[in-house]
Amino acid sequence: MMEKATKRDCNTNPTRYFCSMKKLDLHVQNETSRLRAVVLGTARSNGPVPDLKDAYDPKSREHIIAGTYPKNEDMVVEMEALAAVFEKYQVEVFRPKQIEDCNQIFTRDIGFVIDDIFVKANILPDREEELEAIKYMLDQVDPEKVIRPPEEVHIEGGDVMLYNDYIFVGTYRGEDYADYIIARTNVEGVEWVKKTFPHKKVVSFNLRKDNLDPYNNALHLDCCFQPVGVDKCIIYKGGFLQEEEYQFLVDLFGKENCFEITQQEMYEMNSNIFSIAPDVVVSERNFTRLNTWLRSHGITVEEVPYAEIAKQEGLLRCSTLPLIRD
Repeated sequence: MMEKATKRDCNTNPTRYFCSMKKLDLHVQNETSRLRAVVLGTARSNGPVPDLKDAYDPKSREHIIAGTYPKNEDMVVEMEALAAVFEKYQVEVFRPKQIEDCNQIFTRDIGFVIDDIFVKANILPDREEELEAIKYMLDQVDPEKVIRPPEEVHIEGGDVMLYNDYIFVGTYRGEDYADYIIARTNVEGVEWVKKTFPHKKVVSFNLRKDNLDPYNNALHLDCCFQPVGVDKCIIYKGGFLQEEEYQFLVDLFGKENCFEITQQEMYEMNSNIFSIAPDVVVSERNFTRLNTWLRSHGITVEEVPYAEIAKQEGLLRCSTLPLIRD
């Protein structure tokens, strides 16, 4: 039987997790509305440094080779800094049930909410147990509101971004899709989203993929783009294979509202911050240029250390799965 924990326990002690059996009424329609409930990953038992052949992305591979792969204890400190920010803003936090020697940091990969529907992602097969680790939370959701795409549909939460009437979906349309372990959402995934949410405007983006070079790889859409505030976005042109698709976003938001990041800033994951509200974001403390820009537009920036987690080609958005936004 799961042990009950207070909200404070959930935020400060990742070995315990929230267990109130009240009904969860999911609601997410964009990336920036006031956050009320979220699943935050855990780094408590990440396991040993992976073998090079088991690296899921080129940045992890780079750090395995260099001997600089992040240590569990350092990543725990970073995640708890984020948890403390959620506590400050009275966000209800769920943590995955701990699985020994399993990377459970990136909860965005395993699912996402559109409107009031929780979509279980079709993830890499050996990550399936990560979904089981949040079953206690999903048990609090109306079963009719929890769905899973058919097996041929590949889709992960990092590639799905909500902007009110729009759903933006990152994908890779190349015939060599199967050759890229970092291609996580296929064209079937895009079509499935269109059919499942016909009331939304679904726009897909063909992303640049590279198994070996993290400077030329957009693992997910949130590695090269993300809305912020009410009408602004962070964007990296080089992450898009079709310039017209990049231009669509620039035209939609307005060039004056787009913060263009450099290749180095993309590598450091500047587009992967996380919004608690239209006027509050959590960002990595070393993102000096971005954080200055955000503050210049009236946005409060809660800075946290997250550079170690970034070595696995994921950052703040990747390690969070919003359940309820106003």
